[in-house]
Amino acid sequence: MISERDSETTFEEDSQPNDEVVPYSDDETEDELDSRQPGAELGPNQTSRDTEESREPGKKDCSWQVKANDQRFYDQPGFKRTIFLCFKKSKYAGNAIKTYKYNPITFLPLNLFEQFKRAANFYFLVLLILQSIPQISTLSWYTTLVPLLLVLGITAVKDLLDDIARHRMDNEVNNRTCDVIKDGRFKATKWKDIKVGDVVRLKKNTFVPADILLLSSSEPNSLCYVETAELDGETNLKFKMALEVTHRHLQEESALADFDGLVECEEPNNRLDKFTGTLSWRNSIYPLDADKILLRGCKIRNTDFCHGMVIFAGADTKIMKNSGKTRFKRTKIDSLMNYMVYTIIVVLILLSAGLAIGHTYWEQQIGNSSWYLYDAQDSSPAYRGFLTFWGYIIVLNTMVPISLYVSVEVIRFGQSYFINWDLQMYYPEKDTAAKARTTTLNEQLGQIQYIFSDKTGTLTQNIMTFKKCCINGQRYGDCRDAAGQLQSHPQQVDFSWNVYADGKFLFYDHYLIEQIKAGKEPEIQKFFFLLAICHTVMADTSDGQLHYQAASPDEGALVTAARNFGYVFLSRTQNTITISEMGVQRTYDVLAILDFNSDRKRMSVIVRESCGNIRLYCKGADTVIYERLHPRNVKREATEEALDVFANETLRTLCLCYRDISQDEFEVWNKKFLEASLATSHRDEALDKVYEEIEKNLILLGATAIEDKLQDGVPETISRLSKADIKIWVLTGDKKETAENIGFSCELLTEEMAICYGEDTSALLQTRLENQRNRAGSSPHSSLRMNEPFFQGSRDRALIITGSWLNEILLEKKKKKKKLKLKFPRTAEEKKKQAEKRRRAEAYKEQQQKNFVDLACECRAVICCRVTPKQKAMVVELVKKYKKAITLAIGDGANDVNMIKTAHIGVGISGQEGMQAVMSSDYSFGQFRYLQRLLLVHGRWSYIRMCKFLRYFFYKNFAFTLVHIWYSFFNGFSAQPTRTGSSHCTTCCIPASRSCSSACSTRM
Repeated sequence: MISERDSETTFEEDSQPNDEVVPYSDDETEDELDSRQPGAELGPNQTSRDTEESREPGKKDCSWQVKANDQRFYDQPGFKRTIFLCFKKSKYAGNAIKTYKYNPITFLPLNLFEQFKRAANFYFLVLLILQSIPQISTLSWYTTLVPLLLVLGITAVKDLLDDIARHRMDNEVNNRTCDVIKDGRFKATKWKDIKVGDVVRLKKNTFVPADILLLSSSEPNSLCYVETAELDGETNLKFKMALEVTHRHLQEESALADFDGLVECEEPNNRLDKFTGTLSWRNSIYPLDADKILLRGCKIRNTDFCHGMVIFAGADTKIMKNSGKTRFKRTKIDSLMNYMVYTIIVVLILLSAGLAIGHTYWEQQIGNSSWYLYDAQDSSPAYRGFLTFWGYIIVLNTMVPISLYVSVEVIRFGQSYFINWDLQMYYPEKDTAAKARTTTLNEQLGQIQYIFSDKTGTLTQNIMTFKKCCINGQRYGDCRDAAGQLQSHPQQVDFSWNVYADGKFLFYDHYLIEQIKAGKEPEIQKFFFLLAICHTVMADTSDGQLHYQAASPDEGALVTAARNFGYVFLSRTQNTITISEMGVQRTYDVLAILDFNSDRKRMSVIVRESCGNIRLYCKGADTVIYERLHPRNVKREATEEALDVFANETLRTLCLCYRDISQDEFEVWNKKFLEASLATSHRDEALDKVYEEIEKNLILLGATAIEDKLQDGVPETISRLSKADIKIWVLTGDKKETAENIGFSCELLTEEMAICYGEDTSALLQTRLENQRNRAGSSPHSSLRMNEPFFQGSRDRALIITGSWLNEILLEKKKKKKKLKLKFPRTAEEKKKQAEKRRRAEAYKEQQQKNFVDLACECRAVICCRVTPKQKAMVVELVKKYKKAITLAIGDGANDVNMIKTAHIGVGISGQEGMQAVMSSDYSFGQFRYLQRLLLVHGRWSYIRMCKFLRYFFYKNFAFTLVHIWYSFFNGFSAQPTRTGSSHCTTCCIPASRSCSSACSTRM
């Protein structure tokens, strides 16, 4: 019998962390990570049970129901939600979008409310109210009103122009048109009038108006090519594919008008790459996934027309769910200015109080006895002093800088243009100029202490080139002649015998070409055949030339290599793939594609060959492939040696393998595969389990090695940044050996450095924690910070740690829950003990993380390899939290977005992995080497300019205010101004603009 207290979450008890594996996937949401039970195995009937449960209405995983061509379906009470009291509204959003902040009614109140959140603006509003009281005002009311209106007006105009641009953009998008089934016919309809369940027709080069289920298209097998630049910035084409049943029956307008299918799927969410649902139609149920969904913002390419059914509209679409508020970033200067404003207000109050006391004393000693000062008001000295206090609050208002914020914004705006205009940061090969995507962080660039950089595409070019391979234990790729002898002078292989060869492909091993032409090695034929068939690349022929559209540079490089070696991928349909094998064209039936994801780290395809045999081909990371190999792989050791050689040469590696499958085994497995595909609850887990059943006892063919060269100027840039006392950390998902060799190549690591690995770090931290506990006394949860360093001596050190060790050290491993069989209520004492236990665990975890950051910051360089995007952001957050340092993150891919948003400043590189990193960044350019100019020139000069401006600004304000204070000693502390109202107003406004222009006058 297991009670509830036995079900508490505990850290997984692993043995030694594995340096070769990525610890877990970031595809799950936080809720899924908490609710996932890795230890629980799915029962034999679990998949089918999930399928049946998913059909019941009201289940969480399939609560979103969409019926085609039936708007009355959505009027049911179950599809309504309460918005206020008894008022209800449909839970299905309309397709009109709204990104603007204001409308004509709300602009004035909302904008004023936002502006008066600033302390200086609110202070001057209070000051204006005080000046309207005659008893205490010694200045005209317009001396405060004019500067305040000027500041508020400039900011309001800027906000208004920005919002007008958003209104125009919204109107342009909402008024686009597409064809929608109305009364049995396609009619042109505005986007804002499209509703969930509508059947639409999209034409070539038009945008997708909502998230729609692809039903059919003009292409064979209802393929549809889309460009996703609006979603992730990637310009390479991706393909979507309709269900075979809808492809056959939903081509004509009449059939589409009669279509009454019911889609049950997940609720609207922001996950662009995942979709789970089913289509019920004609008494059958069909599985739906992301490959059958066209997302709003995509553009139809190379497809004359396509048809689809709207699933999510407007604010429910995935692109709108991803357009949430960006994390607001503020500089140290902003915090300093706010602190100074509050401090000045306190000083102002103290000065006014002191001068008011002086006036009270003067009234008592002199004022009462001076008949010529009698004002016919018999007020007491104390009351006169009280009025004088408020008078000085008004007179000395120039201490509080009303125009400071506007002046700072103008300076920052000008400095951002210096970055945009810098020709030394222009990358001509891609016609990419540096761009400041924000105007509020320029001076922060001059205060950077830590840089967190991705490796692939950031330090390297991310242009993959097939360099070497290992087939059946034999390494290929060295400079050899046709007889296999090494050559001192490399000669390029002539591919003129292959009509499909890519002229840009370079290879120098003539011996491999001879082996392919001879056709005596079946493993070599299988090797390149696998590269040509196991992928998701799309082929496109234009002007007689064959072009490939690949989702990743790695996959494109492998398919291009197979193409040059005689195994050419020509085309694919929904169920077939066509390949030219040494000039002989063959078409193969594709029975199943086992998709790649960050958990599986591999991809497989099951095909039926012309002779009827069924074979599975698989490629993936060496760690996951080795676990699934047949025990009698005689070439495993030789392949492992080759992989070590390739890793030492900083090459990216993949293992290739296959297995034969009998017809009976495939039929049994395919039945389970179809059941898992239909599950709407935990479909990914069910599919992974089914995949595991077939991906076993694999026969190893060999391994590929792809080169990704360093970008120009990377070593020099790292060296100069290091001389500026900026520490550089590299965070990458690559293998430890590859990351370490890249570290030496870019001179982040040197031979003189002592390298500390994960096991060394764990031992040092464990020793430190034990010492801290001993010194802390009897209280185990109290922390005692030790100032002594972790390392002794003056030798530079570097830290290289993997994601598995990072989770082990930082206590961030995945948790699992034990199964509950019977629940017992806890007593108050048990609850108290459990709370104390959790508190101790949190204190222990926090101390461990702080110690790790202290240790890592003592190292000259840090490389974190085999880390996930979530771990990248976690490392940045730890340094921000415990070192209070200014951080910068730089990357080029979607996996760097989390890190870029977490750092104080994010920099995106316009690379080969799309534009997601650039779109999420604060600054962008084309090459890593431009980072040194951004920080050491623009950042430093912007910081110097801002400091000079602030120094002059406060000097001007205090100089003007001290004149009033000095004058008070000669006028009986009566709060009389030294100037008239008009000159006072001019002094408040003009010097700020002068100082602003002088600060920006320095040009590069």
